[in-house]
Amino acid sequence: MKVPVKVDGRELTLSNLDKVLYPEYGFTKAEIIDYYSRIAPVLLPHLQGRPLTVKRYPNGVTAQSFFEKNAPEHTPSWVRKVTLPAPGSTKNRETIDFAVVDDLPTLVYYANLAALELHVPQWRVDEDGEALPPDMIVFDLDPGPPATIVECCEVALMLREALEEDGLTARPKTSGSKGMQLYADWDCREEPSDYAKKLARRLEKEHPEQVVSVMTKKLRPGKVFIDWSQNNPAKTTVAPYSLRAKDRPTVSTPLLWKEVEGCERPEELVFTAPDVLARVEKRGDLFGRA
Repeated sequence: MKVPVKVDGRELTLSNLDKVLYPEYGFTKAEIIDYYSRIAPVLLPHLQGRPLTVKRYPNGVTAQSFFEKNAPEHTPSWVRKVTLPAPGSTKNRETIDFAVVDDLPTLVYYANLAALELHVPQWRVDEDGEALPPDMIVFDLDPGPPATIVECCEVALMLREALEEDGLTARPKTSGSKGMQLYADWDCREEPSDYAKKLARRLEKEHPEQVVSVMTKKLRPGKVFIDWSQNNPAKTTVAPYSLRAKDRPTVSTPLLWKEVEGCERPEELVFTAPDVLARVEKRGDLFGRA
């Protein structure tokens, strides 16, 4: 069944609204579109100007999925698109036509495509579609079992202190999966990947029982991997307030530092779409505060 709707003056056709995309939770496509529509006021500022990569789950989180960088051929003409070089493309493309989610109609359009996960780089494009220097730096904290997000919180506090020493204010969020991320506004004092790598290696040297800075799996059990490579211009990180394709509709959720400081159990930092809507209503956009 197809339903024509108008969103901020744009005409869209929504489809399969009763399809359950999170079977264990019973969360439907209609509820996904509703979540993204209601979270849009705090989500859109973190997407605007950033080339979009999505992970689509047309038949739900337990079925096949695919990453999509190139805007689909049937993308409406009113969706902003930017053509950017694609070095190292796995499909041998020289360029990619990225969508940029600058408004609510575009966000709803992608939600209707079952684009559950929204991923963006640490840089924006200007009005002409030219890439700007990175404006953020990110540290992706990935726990190696039996470590959990509890251990990630401990490492996040180390990172916060180190960043403060360099005049940078860190903002934490959950990944919506098993780990978390720390962001800071970036002033281009050097290449962000170089800076992040040096800081990750320093913390590994200072806390060898807790931290690892390389991806080698055999080194990671019980430790937190600080993935500094997310600052490569070709890489993306899940956006604040994006859903994740887990058993439940969990969300990459901005946190208060007191939540990081007080975390004792992993379940304390698991938030679903309804949880996040309630948090935002109470606290606003925690990620909008430096």
